Amino acid sequence: MNRKKTQRLYREEGLTVRRRKSRRRIALARTPIPLATVPNSRWSVDFVHDQLANGRRFRVLNVIDDVTKECLAAIPDTSISGKRVVREMRAIIDRCGRPGAIVSDNGTEFTSTAVLGFTQELKLDWRYIAPRKPTQNAVAESFQGRMRDECLNEHLFFSMTHVRAVIAAWRIDFNTARPHSSLGYMTPAAYAASLKPQWPATLHSMDGSAPMAIAQVAQMRKSQTIIPVADG
Repeated sequence: MNRKKTQRLYREEGLTVRRRKSRRRIALARTPIPLATVPNSRWSVDFVHDQLANGRRFRVLNVIDDVTKECLAAIPDTSISGKRVVREMRAIIDRCGRPGAIVSDNGTEFTSTAVLGFTQELKLDWRYIAPRKPTQNAVAESFQGRMRDECLNEHLFFSMTHVRAVIAAWRIDFNTARPHSSLGYMTPAAYAASLKPQWPATLHSMDGSAPMAIAQVAQMRKSQTIIPVADG
């Protein structure tokens, strides 16, 4: 039966096929992504997917520091919702500190009401890349390519316990034993430890632009009053 006859029969019988409506997405304002200059100035967040030996799929939530290239977290599970993303991000912030900006795609987990409420609560600068522009999240794409080639494709996983153990060991090796050419052939952990906090060259007073004195100048003691003595 060809397509034209099928359509004619559907019209004669008054049959209709329900068309799946596209899911409404929350409107997001996209602004230029800030440059990463110091540790914690920008994190990249993304998912990588794989499956167990029995065909069950799982995903890994990766969080990477764009400056040190350190994998701050790699959380595997069969399902990771927006609420789970918020819970994991809170734990990472408690451990590593607050980031200057977070970069991700506009996936359903990252644009959920839970994540949007979380960013408003902590006043986080969460930036979304443009659609079909993965190069704007190049750090996460590069990291996940290495994870897939060196870890996921090299193992046959039989359970989620096995997945968590293998990924945890690979993450430790990636952070502490893998030198990176972009870091001067240092490991991410060693490079992060070598960076010092950036302090301003001069300290400015609250009322003016003149640099504040490091220490207060001690006041000189008042000389004792000389009492004249009469002759004789």
